[in-house]
Amino acid sequence: MLNIQTFCLGPLQTNAYLLTGEDPGRAVIIDPGMNPGALMKKIQPLEIEAILLTHAHFDHMGGVDEIRKLKNCPVYLHDLEAEWLENPKMNGSLNWPQVSPPLATAPAEYSLDEGQKLELIGHTFTVYHTPGHSPGSVSFLCGDDLFSGDVLFKLGVGRTDLYGGRERDLFDSIQNKLFTFNDEVKVYPGHGPKTTIGYEKVHNPYIS
Repeated sequence: MLNIQTFCLGPLQTNAYLLTGEDPGRAVIIDPGMNPGALMKKIQPLEIEAILLTHAHFDHMGGVDEIRKLKNCPVYLHDLEAEWLENPKMNGSLNWPQVSPPLATAPAEYSLDEGQKLELIGHTFTVYHTPGHSPGSVSFLCGDDLFSGDVLFKLGVGRTDLYGGRERDLFDSIQNKLFTFNDEVKVYPGHGPKTTIGYEKVHNPYIS
């Protein structure tokens, strides 16, 4: 069984997820955001097998540098955003000085692609390329748990007016990938409360 702990981090209240399996001493982190102090404290005794990034906007990667240096763990990111970790303009931190200083860190150790299966903490994470919010956005499905980044929210969808965003791609990702999953699949988004695929199919006002 996957154990999921949520940490709401930074000024944009980004959801970082700490995942453990049968061995509580080994973990995966999804989207360690800015000001990751609470998360850093929690992972002190843990071995971190990987940091998985749904995308490389600054509010989702703001804690990568600190955690990677503390735990010497690899980072996974889609190739279309390979440069973003090193480039404050591309990851958006340069454009939001009132929210963040310019952020940069070393490139990801591993790239992600559509259909890839990651064997981590005794579980299989399947990668779905779900662009639209950003060109390299991905979602991770593990059993009936979906980590959707900023693609799909409870009663909302990701914005498409940032660098590399494209509205048509976003709705294609939701309709033709995420909405093909079982209604019971739980959605853990990049911001806000969790939801389910079935609930969003019926109630999300942005998706017809």
